[in-house]
Amino acid sequence: MTLLKNILVAAMAALVTATFVTPAPQQQIGDASRIFYYHVPMAWVAVIAFGMSMIYSIRYLRSRSIHEDDRAQVAAGLGFLFCILATITGSVFAKVAWGSFWNWDPRETSILILLLIYGAYFSLRSAVNEENRRASLAAVYSIFAFLTVPFLVFVVPRMMPSLHPSDTVVDDSMKFNLGGSVAIIFGCALALFTVLYLWLFNLSSRAHRLARAAEDS
Repeated sequence: MTLLKNILVAAMAALVTATFVTPAPQQQIGDASRIFYYHVPMAWVAVIAFGMSMIYSIRYLRSRSIHEDDRAQVAAGLGFLFCILATITGSVFAKVAWGSFWNWDPRETSILILLLIYGAYFSLRSAVNEENRRASLAAVYSIFAFLTVPFLVFVVPRMMPSLHPSDTVVDDSMKFNLGGSVAIIFGCALALFTVLYLWLFNLSSRAHRLARAAEDS
């Protein structure tokens, strides 16, 4: 585990270095466009995490194992964190590209709604004291909450005019729109942020298991 952690740290350090020593991915915007290497992977990880929360919620409803609820909660928490980071990095880009941190652009609005939906998930968990009832209600909510994710992330922003560039990664024909070093760095960023999320998920899940074992002993 220590070796894997060291490899991940070294790889992330190399990624950060590469994002700053190579030419900016969007020459017209300049250095501010380098945030693309972080913003998109963070949004991607948030979607993965919310999806995993739904999967573990379904598994909880089938098995009634509290450990599955713990995993669903951990995944939702990490998804919420990465969604906040995606919002922050997007706002920084918006300030440079559009002159304001917040413009009520369709993508900005949809991610804000997503944050509110999952914020309500944690409010629900904190409002119910009885553990099994809390887990059941949270599991059902998580399933329905994730049904909004593809709609808010992929559909809504493409239904209305947007300041956000729509063809950054793929064009209207769904063809990959990146090339050269940008494609390599972006692909590495997606992979490494996904591995980072999985490592954090595993670490947090183990912490929950140990905490429960300590309570039961």
